[in-house]
Formats: sequence, C-alpha cells, structure tokens
Amino acid sequence: MAGIAGIASKGNKESVERMLGRISHRGKAGKVINETDDLTIGIIWNQAEQNSIRNFLRQGIYSDSGDHFRKAEVNVEKQGFSLSRDDLGIAPMYYGLNKKGEFCFASEVKALSPEIASINELLPGHSLKADTLTANSRPQKLRPLIHHPDEIARELRRRLDESVKACLSSIPSGCWLSGGLDSSIISALIGKHLNTFHTFAIGLQGAPDLEYAHAVASFIHSDHHEITVTLKELVDVLPEVIYHLESFDSLLVRSAVINFLAGKEASGFISEVFSGEVSDELFAGYNYLKTVDADQLDDELIHLIRSLHHTALQRVDRCSSAHGMVAHLPFADPEVFNYALQIPVRYKLLNGTEKWILRRAFEGELPENVLHRPKAKFWEGGGVGELLGNFADGKITDVEFRKKQLLPNGWRLNSKEELLYYLIFKDYYSELENLSWMGRSGKSSP
Repeated sequence: MAGIAGIASKGNKESVERMLGRISHRGKAGKVINETDDLTIGIIWNQAEQNSIRNFLRQGIYSDSGDHFRKAEVNVEKQGFSLSRDDLGIAPMYYGLNKKGEFCFASEVKALSPEIASINELLPGHSLKADTLTANSRPQKLRPLIHHPDEIARELRRRLDESVKACLSSIPSGCWLSGGLDSSIISALIGKHLNTFHTFAIGLQGAPDLEYAHAVASFIHSDHHEITVTLKELVDVLPEVIYHLESFDSLLVRSAVINFLAGKEASGFISEVFSGEVSDELFAGYNYLKTVDADQLDDELIHLIRSLHHTALQRVDRCSSAHGMVAHLPFADPEVFNYALQIPVRYKLLNGTEKWILRRAFEGELPENVLHRPKAKFWEGGGVGELLGNFADGKITDVEFRKKQLLPNGWRLNSKEELLYYLIFKDYYSELENLSWMGRSGKSSP
C-alpha cells in the first residue's frame, strides 16, 4: 500500500518528508516529493506498485491503488487539487489543519500527528476539493436478481475467480488462511492459477483455525506456513499493533494482533497477500444476523458494509502495509461486490445457514468440514478468545477502570481490556483531541 502526504502550500518539502517518514513502512521502493504554486505533496511505494505509481504520476495523480477498485488519490490539477477515496474505503485518507491553518492530508493519522490535533477521515465514496466535500457513491441496495440459485452460484464463482486472476502478478503471492470459508475460497482460487503459492495460518496452540487451515492447505497443495503464538507474544506486540492500527477498539485490536503477526511472517516470503474480508458483510456471515427480521436484513448488511472502512478494512490495510505488503481483497471487487448486492437475502441466509449461496458456489472445491464450517471471528478462530481480556483484568484495577472509563470526548470504554488498549494508544497519540475518525466495533466485530 502506497503512502501519501501533503500540505496545501509551497515550500514544505521538509515537513512532507517528515510526514512520509512516519509512514515509511508503506513504501520502501520509491519516493517522490513535488511542489506546485499551492501544494507540496509526496508519495512512497513498494516494488509491487512501481509501474502503476509511475503511470499515475505522469498524469499528475498521487494514488494508493493496489487494485483497480482500491483508491485513495490526490489529483493535482492546473488550479488546485482534489482528494478522493474508493466506495468502500479500502485505501485510507485523513486530513486536517495544522497550527498555521494550512490544509494537510495523509494516508495514516500518524503522519498528521502531532502537528494536527483535530483530524478528519475522508469518508468512502467521497471527494474533497476547495473545501467542498462531495459524496460520489456509497454502497446501497440494488434490485434483486430473479435467476435460479444455481445460476447465481455459478456466476458468483466466475466473478470471484476473475477477480483473483486479475490481482495476480509475476510477484510471489499468498493468502492469509484462517481455515474459514472466505479465506479458504480465495486460497483455492489462487491455486487454480498458480502452481506455487503460500498460505499463512496463525493461532495459539490448539486453535481451531490451525486445524482447518491445515486441512485446506493439504487439499489445495499450497506452501503452507503455520504460526503458533503464545499469550506473552500477543501482549508484547500490543504497543506496535496499536501504533500501526491507530485504534483502541478492543475487538478490532484482538483481531489485529494475530493478523499483524501473520503479516510479519508473510512478508518474509511474499510482497502481495490476499484476504477474504468483506464476504461476511455481503453474504450475512455473522451469527446475530439470524435474529434480524428478513425484511430488514438488506438494510443491516448495507450498514455493516458502510462501517467496514474503519474496522476490518482498516485492520487489513495496517496489518499489510506495516510490513510493506500490498493486500488484495477479491470480495471487494465491484464486479463481485455489486453482483453480491443483487443476490436476494433469502439465498444468503437460508434455513439458518449463513452464506448459503457462497457455499453452494464452491461445493466440491473445499473439504466438506471447511465448506460447512460456521463463522468464527478472527480472534476466536485464532484461539485468542478472552485471553487478552483476562490479562487486562489482571492489570487494571476496578478503581482505575471507574476513574478512567469515561474519555474526554464523551466516549465510555466498554471494558478493562479497552482501557488497557486506550492507555497504550495515548502513549502514541496523546495530542489528538478529535477521535471521530476512529471506528468502534458492534455486533459484527471483525
């Protein structure tokens, strides 16, 4: 994932250099800093993005766009410039005013902090030009298909396969493989196109994900890497994870800890990694959705999809870019995504089976126990469970929790675990006053 930083005035190369330095993990292969009459802007990138970045720069575009559907861009025009972000918010972008009153922007919050106390997120599907914020497009309900479910399943499989194929390059690739349905499907599709590719599974000793991932890897003949971690390793890496994640949301951090360590391991073998994110939101993968009235399910899925940018998609971005990798999310491809939005919800949640149509589309292509595996949240499947919560209970006293539970901005922390993460977060971002850009997990925690 490329890193972008800029200040809306001339003569700020040193400042932009410092901003890029704080997000240097996003690009080690190349860097450009340029000036116009009213802008100083820079971009860094990794080897996998070299050609696309160079092509964009020739057009005056500074773009974080690992795929054709992932985009956070700054378009430098003859008069001024504009920021824009993809419909889902796969690629991040933040902005604010520095102490001089200059407009600043960057790919991560840490590039803007500490000079800017009040930071805003450029929302998905929005563009910003000359103080005018425009909503271009957001995911919404589409007219449902009337085809037979078998026809829908075949078309869904075809589109996913095409998306995976389009993301593949000559650079060694792999997939984060939890052994759940989504990552297993993506891994299996990669195996249709590559003779050699890597899969990475992580968890504590005896974690369910390790067992299921091993079964999938054996089935699809991937070069499989199994990472077994301990509670101590999870605790030790928390500061680094929270610094990169830019969040203290407890459920998001739980998932990010093992995702971060899996990313670290993967970066020693590949520079591009695939992920199964976005599937649960498209195909009703969360257990609580079974209690939602059928006529409200579409609306609830749209709500989940619109919240992805500062939960699961933020986790994927940070856990890949922290280690210099580009992440591919085939389920977020508009050819897949928009088609999925047209699939009737009765085929997504059928007779109590979540993601029914997706399972139907890949019958015979995965081990049966994986094809029909119930949803396990990332931190649950990895065996993390309540371990970090229990650790926090032993570190934070009841008195301290009551004293610090209410934050200056009015937010109320949900647990001692979240307070532990907040205290770590404040070590890095103590000057931030506005936290409206930060998401907080709900029932569908990643």
